[in-house]
Order: sequence, then C-alpha cells, then structure tokens
Amino acid sequence: MRRSEVLADETIICLQKALTHLREIWELIGIPEDQRLQRTEVVKKHIKDLLDKMIVEEENLKERLIKSISVCQKELESLCTELHVEPFQEEGEITILQLEKDLRTQVELMRIKKKERKQELKALQEEDQELCEILCMPPYDIGGTSVPSLEELDQFRQHLATRKQTKATRREEFVTIKKQIILCMEELDHTPDTSFERDVVCEDEDAFCLSLENIETLQKLLRQLEIRKSQNEAMCEGLRTQIRELWDRLQIPAEEREAVATVMTGSKARVRKALQLEVARLEELKKQNIKKVIEAIRTELVQYWDQCFYSQEQREAFAPFYDENFTENLLQLHDAEIVQLRNYHSVHKDLFEGVRKWEESWRLFLEFERKASDPSRFTNRGGNLLKEEKQRAKLQKTLPKLEEELKTRIEMWEQEHSKAFVVNGQRFADYVAEQWELHRLEKERVKQERQLKNKQQMEAEMLYGSAPRTPSKRRGLAPSTPGKLRKLNTTTMSSTAANVSMRPAFGGTVYRSPMSRLPPSGSKPATSTCSGKKTPRAGRHGADKENELNGSLLSEGPIPL
Repeated sequence: MRRSEVLADETIICLQKALTHLREIWELIGIPEDQRLQRTEVVKKHIKDLLDKMIVEEENLKERLIKSISVCQKELESLCTELHVEPFQEEGEITILQLEKDLRTQVELMRIKKKERKQELKALQEEDQELCEILCMPPYDIGGTSVPSLEELDQFRQHLATRKQTKATRREEFVTIKKQIILCMEELDHTPDTSFERDVVCEDEDAFCLSLENIETLQKLLRQLEIRKSQNEAMCEGLRTQIRELWDRLQIPAEEREAVATVMTGSKARVRKALQLEVARLEELKKQNIKKVIEAIRTELVQYWDQCFYSQEQREAFAPFYDENFTENLLQLHDAEIVQLRNYHSVHKDLFEGVRKWEESWRLFLEFERKASDPSRFTNRGGNLLKEEKQRAKLQKTLPKLEEELKTRIEMWEQEHSKAFVVNGQRFADYVAEQWELHRLEKERVKQERQLKNKQQMEAEMLYGSAPRTPSKRRGLAPSTPGKLRKLNTTTMSSTAANVSMRPAFGGTVYRSPMSRLPPSGSKPATSTCSGKKTPRAGRHGADKENELNGSLLSEGPIPL
C-alpha cells in the first residue's frame, strides 16, 4: 500500500475521532439534537469546501501540466528539426508530471545546442570573411538554414582549414618571391616605379592581398627581373672573359690587373660600366699591340686544334695563321677563327672528351702491351706485376666498350648533322681501326725481329756453344750436396747427344759430351770445328779449353767427389 493511501486512511480516522469528540462535547454541554445536526452540517460543509477547493487546484495543475507538455512537444519537435536530430521519444508509460519534466529538460538542452551552433557558425563566418578578404575569394555558402547541422559545421571547419593552408602557402610563396625581387632590384640598382612594385617592396606583408592574380603577377615580375639579371650577369661575364683574354694576349702585368679586381665579381650597374670602360681601354691597347695579340691568339688556336684533334691539313686550311703581315684585318680574321673554334669545341666537348679518354686508355693499353713483352718484368717485386695484370685485364674489357660507346654516339651525331666527325683528319671508326692495325703490324714486326734474333742466337750457339748465363737463383739458397751435384752431372752427361755446351744450375764447370768427341773409327777427336775460318772470342776459347780438359777426364771415368 502506498504511503498516500495510508495517510488518507489516517485522515479519515482523525476525522472520525474529531466528530466523535465533537459529539461528546455536545453531549456534555447538552446541545439539543437539532443544533447538533446543524453543527455537523457546518463541519461537513467546511470539510467539503476544503476538499473541493483542493480538487480544483489539483485539476488546474493537471491542466497546466498537460498544456506545458503540449507546448514542450511542439517546441522540441521544432528544435529537433532545426538541429537535424532525432525527435524525443518517451520511454514506457510515465506520469504527466514526469513527462512534462522530461520534455522541459530536453527543450532546454536543445535550446543550448541551438545557441552554441549559431555562435560557432557566427565565429566561423567571421573567420571565413577575414580569409576571403586576404585571399580575395568569395565567402563560403552554408545554405539558407539559420541553424547548421553538425555535418555542415564540420564541412565549414574543413573549408576553413583548407583556406588557412592556402593562405599559409601563398604567404610563404609571397615572402620568398618578395625576398628574391628585392635582391634582384638591389643587384640591378632598380627602384620600384609602379604601384604594384611599391606595394610589394614597401608595404606591410600582412596588408598584401594574396590573390592568385597577385601571386601570378609577382611571379611574372620576378621572371622579368631574373631575365634582366641573367642578361646583366651574362653581359658582365662576357666582359670579364673578354678582359681576361685581352689581359693574356696583351700580357698585362699582375699589378695592373689587381687595379680592376674589385669589378671582376658582381653584376651591378656600376660594375658593368667599369667593365665596359676596361674593355674599351684594352681594345685600344690591342690596336697598338696587334702583333703580340695575334701571336697570343695563334697560341690559343694551337691549343684548340689539339683539343679538337685537327689534322695538319685542317690546320693549314686557315691560311692567315701563316701570314706575317700583322694588320687589323688579320687580327679580325684570327678573332673570328678563335670564336668559331671555341663554339665548335664547346658544342662537341663531350665527344672530344670521349676521344681524349679513349686515347689515354689506348696509350695505357700500349704501355701494358710493351711491359707484357718485357722479360725483366718478372724480376719486379712488391706485387707490381699482379697489379699491372689486373689493370691490363680491366683495360682489355673497358677499351672495346668505350670504343663501341663512342662509335654509337658519333654515328648519332653524324646522322643528326649529316657530315662526318673527324679525328686527325679521319672518321673516328677509321682512326681506331688504323690504330689497331698499326698495333698489329708493330707486334708482327717485333715478333719477326725476336724470331730472327732467336734464330741467329741458336745458330751461334750451334756454332760456338752456349754463352754462360746468370743463374736464376742466387748461390747458397738451395743446399748443394755432393750427391745432388753428382746426380746432376751424371744426368747432364747421359742426356747430351749434340756438341752443345751446358752449365749446371749451381754454377759448376761446363762439360762437353765425350760421345760427340769420339769418332766411329776410334781415331783422334776432330778439332777442325774450332780451328776453322771463324775464330772464337777469347772467353769462349778459354771455355773450350776447359771443356776439352773436362771431356778428357770424363772419358777416363767419373771423378769421385
């Protein structure tokens, strides 16, 4: 049972007790029945009026609650629609009072959300307007709704983040371009002469409009200034090159050159004017020293001829080079020729560098070939022979590869220019083939000379006997025991069939085979070989006597050691 029901029962009991008490009082007093009835009616009326009044008040409260519920529901529905949220749903069966309270709470929450969104929208719009003014872009259109949804606010925030990034990028680009423009203007001694240039250079960076049009105009201005700067630098560099050439040709002393050293760097207007004055002064000196200048140009021409691999015919084709009548016209011809030759060398520098590299590799290859045929290289110590062999093997691989690469590049150049690329008056392929052919002929000549020399040496040895040779190992490196020596001498005697002198490896006496000295008939040994028309040298003659003595000893039997 509810407490309110218990309290109602207690109220009834109290009312009964009060009426009973009243009746008892009336009984003691002696109030007649009719008056008791009247008094009871009065009590009843008072209680009924009080209860009716209370009922009316509670009914009014009920009506107010119902009306409030209706109003809250309508407002809540409208707020949910504006805020783009799901409408409020009552959970289960609840009393009117609880429903009214819940609806009122939801309405307050929705009002707060609506206020917050409108405030955030206003802040975002203000920030967007500021960015639009800086970037010169139209404001963001969020639509006609007064209260944006969460998705719309999120899109707005993303839009602002993009514009902030755009602003930062453009500002960074503007600051970078501005610095470059200021440097170019300082280098060119240029003063801002238009309103846009003054806005860029003189005004505050935050006040500059970062529109695409302004950025493009900035870039265009920077390109124009850089072109002027490049032209100015090229002009100054050309003047400096001309000054250095004239210095070298005129043999200007170092002290006089140092006087203009301050203008040999930079490209400002005052530097350019100073360079022009120096060129004019040197040109005047050149006219006064034509012979010296022409000779300097000829020296430079020879250097370029060498670098461009000019043949003698190509060099002789420039007839003014050999003219000794030094005039202004001759100087002009030399100037034109050196300019043409410089341009030719500059355009084909890569090809000439490749040919030069091939010639260096070719010379190194020939050097290795020469060393490979030199017997003395085996006496080299310190591992140089191994290093040379590795370098030689590497060069034998890289040289053909370099040749093929150069031939391919030169063929492409010849197809592009429709003329032959000559090296020392020949096409490169013919030039390389000729070098290989010359190398082959040289090897063949050396081979024939070596064969002829060996043949002559063999004939001389067959005729006179072999000459003493330096042992390949030093004495004392290997033990020379009597047994080994006896074995070596025995082997030498038994294996020698011809009349050839041989010397033991340990530097012992040369023995001549006794078999070659005894004729088949057992007569005296023939000595006409050594007493013929040709007289042997004294050293050889002494050796022969020693061999004869040893031979006679060997014919009698081995000598015990």
